Amino acid sequence: MEASEDTPLSHEELAAVAGARAALDFARGEHAWISGQLAKALGAVALAPGETIPFRGAPHEIRSIARGPAPVWREDGGILVRGQPRHAPRRILDFLKREARGLLAERALEHAATLGVKPSRITVRDTLSRWGSCSSARSLSFSWRLILAPDFVLDYVVAHEVAHLREMNHSKRFWAHVRALVPDLEKPQAWLKSHGRELQRYGIRN
Repeated sequence: MEASEDTPLSHEELAAVAGARAALDFARGEHAWISGQLAKALGAVALAPGETIPFRGAPHEIRSIARGPAPVWREDGGILVRGQPRHAPRRILDFLKREARGLLAERALEHAATLGVKPSRITVRDTLSRWGSCSSARSLSFSWRLILAPDFVLDYVVAHEVAHLREMNHSKRFWAHVRALVPDLEKPQAWLKSHGRELQRYGIRN
């Protein structure tokens, strides 16, 4: 027999509901930690000389060099880092964030101009929980790890968030704006579904 809406829950049912809510609260609050553990399980890759990391979708070997024109730069399919090895991870991370910031801002402003909108701010963060976001204050935020993905993937994520400046939802009108910016949006969506988790492997781990 089905219980009516007015039937009170038993102690066991109340405990089960409370436990489920606690688990959801923990998952939300510890999303970054959970994602970090997932990255470790997938096989974390350090930003250190000798490792190979993707950069704009192409593999690049990290190489240590005694002298050079900058702390970190790209050359001949590699990422070269100057100085002592213990400083390499931080220098490479700074380089990747800087490259991500420049390309993401460029694409965001171009897409925004196409839709006749303007973001109030564009930031790049070290997030594992999402690729991008758009706040009610019209601020766009992106994961620096998008610089590791192919350009068409980065461009799709940017277009997705810029479209939220017109529609803060996922309605048909929203997706029409996204498709106007990225006609073949199924391709980057499929790439993220298949390879997105792999990008979480790269970074500085505690």
